[in-house]
Amino acid sequence: MIRRLAVTAGCLALAALVVVRAGAQEFTRAEAVSMEKKIAGITERGNRAPKATDKPLRTPVSEREVNAYLKYAGVLPVGMTEPRITIGDGGRVIGRAIIDLDAIRKSRTRSWTDPVNYITGSVEAIMTGTLHAANGKGVFQLASATVGGVSVPKTLLQEIVSYYSKTPEHPNGWDMDSPFVLPANIRQVEVQRGAATIVQ
Repeated sequence: MIRRLAVTAGCLALAALVVVRAGAQEFTRAEAVSMEKKIAGITERGNRAPKATDKPLRTPVSEREVNAYLKYAGVLPVGMTEPRITIGDGGRVIGRAIIDLDAIRKSRTRSWTDPVNYITGSVEAIMTGTLHAANGKGVFQLASATVGGVSVPKTLLQEIVSYYSKTPEHPNGWDMDSPFVLPANIRQVEVQRGAATIVQ
């Protein structure tokens, strides 16, 4: 009886520890608001004419703030849920999200030989690469990508990225091979584990 109580108490303690640790990982609305304020500040600085006396403005953002913003700000395209960005050393970035493959498949007419014809449902997509952002331009170098746990060719990943990154200004979405102009007069982005610093 004593042994059973000890085991039960130990299990309860372990469960409580898991809950506490899991809760500590949850992103908060306060973190999302903090990121939103930083974005507003970056945008405001980018919209005004630079002055000769301006010193570089450095805005630090944490991985948690970015993820909280993605969770609460309502900025995700339809069909993409549960995004998560992991920032590593040396510009390494891992992006995860649940994506709707049916929406991509139905986005245009396809031949029977198109492999996208045969993928369905909502699955996790993971993209790993390195971000270099300096001199007002950014370049992303893809290292690997999986969809539903299966490695996919860059052509398929590009179609997924293009579909989910379309905007009225960029109807074809983002081309992963092309350098892109950093918005809001951002000069560079310094990336370190768990955080980034935006320099204007």
